[in-house]
Amino acid sequence: MFRDDDELTHEQRTLRDSLVQYLRREVTPAVSAFEAKGEFDWTLPKRLADFGLLGGFLPQARGGFDLTHLDYALLMEEAGYCWHSLRSTLNTMNMAVLLLDSLGTPQQKERYLAPLLAGELRVWIGITEPDHGSNVAGLETRARREGDHYVINGSKMWITNGAIAELGILMARVVPGADGEPGGITAFLVDRGQTQFRSRRLETMILRSTVTSEMSFEDAQVPADNVLGNVGEGLKAILRGLNFGRLAVAAGAVGAAQAALDLSIDYARTRKQFGQPIASFQLVQKMVVDMKVKTDAARQLCRRAARALDRGTPARMECSVAKLYAAQAAHEVADLALQVHGGMGYSKEYPIERIFRDTRGAVIPEGTSEIQTLIIGRDLLGISAFGSPPA
Repeated sequence: MFRDDDELTHEQRTLRDSLVQYLRREVTPAVSAFEAKGEFDWTLPKRLADFGLLGGFLPQARGGFDLTHLDYALLMEEAGYCWHSLRSTLNTMNMAVLLLDSLGTPQQKERYLAPLLAGELRVWIGITEPDHGSNVAGLETRARREGDHYVINGSKMWITNGAIAELGILMARVVPGADGEPGGITAFLVDRGQTQFRSRRLETMILRSTVTSEMSFEDAQVPADNVLGNVGEGLKAILRGLNFGRLAVAAGAVGAAQAALDLSIDYARTRKQFGQPIASFQLVQKMVVDMKVKTDAARQLCRRAARALDRGTPARMECSVAKLYAAQAAHEVADLALQVHGGMGYSKEYPIERIFRDTRGAVIPEGTSEIQTLIIGRDLLGISAFGSPPA
């Protein structure tokens, strides 16, 4: 069932619809099998690159398609509609694209950005720590300069694909050098072929086809040439990227909500009780209407955030509002969808069970709902409720 299109251009509808047709034909039929195995189809990034789902927001001169943020949001909505693990994987890869494009040296871009844009490189982004989830500024992983390399000690938690990816972008706090070298939070390119570290997969109830990981760095050596950007400027770069990531999470949540709504409409029309379709029951209609209202409201907030980014504004407020509402609304819609489906909604043979689990996970990444609330409150009231500045 297509979405509200009145404000979209012909080009945007064509881009979106071509992706929808491809996903429904080539990807959706295989999702259940990959979920059952807890694996991801790593041919997908390369196959979807031509739609702009990998770095399509970059200018053509830098390997992209000149897509707007609204274009990108439309694509991520469809990725979330199809498979939340797909949306999560693409979001991680695109955050890495954004950081490499804005901070990387020509040599770093040639070595890592080009294959990443082609969908030929798996990547992780290491921010979250066991004691510092939403408080990016408080991370404790340390990096110390020793000659031509840095020695890194610390741990990361809940890192998407950290145990399997060839490349990572690690955030660590550089200890100021005795020779006056600056310190502060810094981004490092961690190449699995260069740096030794420990990692393991964490089993979670959500995103079962992504490899959620715990990572440990004990005197891990990273070449000094792998500093991404300037020493001490990593926090600023990550905070800029978080708004982009929040837009992607919000858009993917809208897609998942729409999927739950569409499935519920189809089920309510065909499922019969007492000799008539359950769609004729008033309370079922009330649930479906509530699902529609929440989904449409989330979509409009998401598109407002995308347009604010397209105007060149930081759009922190708009992205936080969109992420807060869309993530919560998607899980509420999935919960209603589970109710409409009754006992069948619990079955792994139906997508509702997966959508319910995965939408619950959307309220956590790129800043929890509580963090989004405090960001919005600070911007509205001009008074911070944080002990330290939020992301």
